[in-house]
Amino acid sequence: MAEKDKKTNYDVSSIQALEGIEHVRKRPGMYVGGTDIKALHHLVYEVVDNAIDEALAGFCTAINITIHADSSVSVEDNGRGIPVGPHPAKKDANGKPMETVDVVMTVIGAGGKFGGGGYKVSGGLHGVGISAVNALSEWVTTEIKRDGKFWRQEYKRGVPQGSIKQVGKIKDETGTKQTFKFDKQIFTEDIDFRFDTLIQRFREMAFVTRGVTIRFIDERSDREMTFYFEGGLTSFVRYLNRNRENLHTVVHVDKEIENIGIEAAIQYTDSYTESVYSFANTINTIDGGTHLTGLRSSLTRVVNDYARKNGLLKDADPNFSGDDTREGLTGIVSVKHPNPQFESQTKVKLMNPEVQTYVTQAVGEAFSTFLEENPQAAKAIIAKCLTSARARDAARKARDLVIRKSALESLTLPGKLADCSERDSSKTELYIVEGDSAGGSAKQGRDRHFQAILPLRGKIMNTERARLDKILSSNEIKALISALGTGIGDNFDVEGLRYGRVIIMTDADVDGSHIRTLLLTFFFRYMSKLIEDGHLYIAQPPLFRVAYKTQIKYAYSDKEKDKLVKEMGGGEKAGIQRYKGLGEMNPVQLWETTMNPENRTLLLVTIEDAAESDRTFDMLMGDAVDPRRKFIQTHAKAVRNLDI
Repeated sequence: MAEKDKKTNYDVSSIQALEGIEHVRKRPGMYVGGTDIKALHHLVYEVVDNAIDEALAGFCTAINITIHADSSVSVEDNGRGIPVGPHPAKKDANGKPMETVDVVMTVIGAGGKFGGGGYKVSGGLHGVGISAVNALSEWVTTEIKRDGKFWRQEYKRGVPQGSIKQVGKIKDETGTKQTFKFDKQIFTEDIDFRFDTLIQRFREMAFVTRGVTIRFIDERSDREMTFYFEGGLTSFVRYLNRNRENLHTVVHVDKEIENIGIEAAIQYTDSYTESVYSFANTINTIDGGTHLTGLRSSLTRVVNDYARKNGLLKDADPNFSGDDTREGLTGIVSVKHPNPQFESQTKVKLMNPEVQTYVTQAVGEAFSTFLEENPQAAKAIIAKCLTSARARDAARKARDLVIRKSALESLTLPGKLADCSERDSSKTELYIVEGDSAGGSAKQGRDRHFQAILPLRGKIMNTERARLDKILSSNEIKALISALGTGIGDNFDVEGLRYGRVIIMTDADVDGSHIRTLLLTFFFRYMSKLIEDGHLYIAQPPLFRVAYKTQIKYAYSDKEKDKLVKEMGGGEKAGIQRYKGLGEMNPVQLWETTMNPENRTLLLVTIEDAAESDRTFDMLMGDAVDPRRKFIQTHAKAVRNLDI
């Protein structure tokens, strides 16, 4: 963590205002990305980012986040506290100086980072973010401990409720506490905060901001978790690789070049995939940027240089490609930049060109030194790259046999595919169905105009435990790739997608769940763009058919079944059929319950957190047995639709 800079003043003059707040409630998409559940969580991230800024500045060591029973959220830090007093520049409509806290809370672009005096490095928008949260909340209460005084200010839908008030005195404590309740006039969907989604973000923050304790309490479900990682990125890499076989110890670099902090941690494993993540000022830049490019290019250059120098690559051998040097790599790069430039407001890609040079230099020096000092580890890494290069060449040849040349070439479509007549991919759907029996019902029950059916026989290959060349030898995988028309891996092109919706439809039993997980693993590893662009869904067939007299209804859970029986007045006389497989439904029932767009329920598959998804798939489908057993034992009570 950064040392406290005694020359850095954080008072009312540090807060600068850039523009007004008029558009926030009308156009929330410009500030938090919309009004869906992702935007809802973004409100929390914006407030927590402000506390993280205090930690980066060296003034905060603890952050407490609480979701209360009414879904209001409190974020409290032990930083310096927002400055209190008249603002030196910003005036209200009457020409009087505005209260600095009101400037921070109501003026978009007001914050300690803009003047360069309050913060050396800032991850959150500090002012931009909290004022947007204020505008999109039903109410906000701001509490400040500073200069021996305890202050409180309240807001309703972004409007201050009177002047800030001193409500007490304190001794040595400082900090800020923000409590807000999101506004259901803005967030009109039936959504609420997800504990697991927030946990992923807070864990990342704790890894990247080492030495800070982040405590998260959810009073709705009485769940609690605390994070503190002294090891920083080294701890993060160990966490991601805890179910994998490692080829060497974690290589760590922590350096400052031209006032830009660069930290990276890398470790090769026996995995066949790459797990690389990047952060800029603690923000997860999911689309990468110049820091990620620098990390990757330096690793490829160092590995090739070492292999040539030590005769592990012959003169006739081509250099390893970037793909060859990244197979099995787990790497994280984090930069702290005083003036980060991002591609967009949502900060998913870092654009500063100088960062690539500095990261390449810092990582290259550290990794090169590591290989020179650890020849056994170096040989293991080079051997991994050689095997990867050979397998990639074999996979390239196999791909040529599998991938369709264009979306209109029907000759290469698998014979088992029952295609649809519609050619506009935005209107079409592909149901991936388990088994011939269910496939037959689906083919008869579907709307042939826009719904295609691809039945799969048995369980597909576990793609977590095989290289691409072996995966492409599977007939079921080849049929799936041919039907979709996108190609796979490096050659994946979403433009070739023949169906706007790809829907996994499996039985509600153990085998069905296993097949669904195998398919999700395949899509996550080799067609992740399908998930990112919102094309992948999971069908929700009913579990029960409830019949009483002339009434027939379907239930998707035990709770819903009991409710239906009660509503229908059937009691014990109601006929209840438990569907264990899709094949037990006739075509008409399958259409009515699971395939008719007017009645069905589809679950959209998302990748809310790539690092956690990576770890979960690796744990569920990888070689290590103990972590999987512990996971099953821990989550057994939460499992739905499990047949014994």
